[in-house]
Amino acid sequence: MKRLTPHASPLFFCSVIIGLVLVPSIASAHLVTTGMGPVYDGIGHLLLTPEDLVPALAVAIYSGMLGVVAGRRAIFLLPLAWLTGGLAGLFGGSQFSDLLPALSFLVLGSLIAFDLRLPLIGFTLLTVMVGLFHGFSNGVSIEEGAGELGLIGVAVALFVMVTVVSAFIVSLQRTWTRIVVRVSGSWIVAIGMLMIGWFVRGRG
Repeated sequence: MKRLTPHASPLFFCSVIIGLVLVPSIASAHLVTTGMGPVYDGIGHLLLTPEDLVPALAVAIYSGMLGVVAGRRAIFLLPLAWLTGGLAGLFGGSQFSDLLPALSFLVLGSLIAFDLRLPLIGFTLLTVMVGLFHGFSNGVSIEEGAGELGLIGVAVALFVMVTVVSAFIVSLQRTWTRIVVRVSGSWIVAIGMLMIGWFVRGRG
């Protein structure tokens, strides 16, 4: 078997993202059940729900593109905001429109694809908003599931994922590797546009 070289790693990384997005999952109003307890159910829910996983990956990628300081903020702010939003949804909330997740795909994907550099305060607000919105949606969907422990599982998974992904992106130095990362942003935008198309078609 051919050994993966450092030069091939960005392409491998983006292939993994696409693979995760394209893995089919069963639509459910409740938390994914792994059989290993509520914390693992929360982790499984994040990994098997593309409308949550992709925006979280996008925040991690974009934070890495902005540099070490942004990456460190995202590591802590995204899980905390997600957990806060989740608790709010858990204790009394209703589900958002299906159109809103698509908008987060478009915004985050565009920032990556066009290499737009938000000021640090702008990135901080964006990260908190993404965490609160998607966390709230999680909290509403698992109110009869694992509850608080499931949300803690999601937050732990986010902390690990953002740490690894943002650190990886920060480490990329070659110009072509940054272009590959920007291409992943265009894919995220394309998925968001497809989601909007499905939403409009469903309303038609």
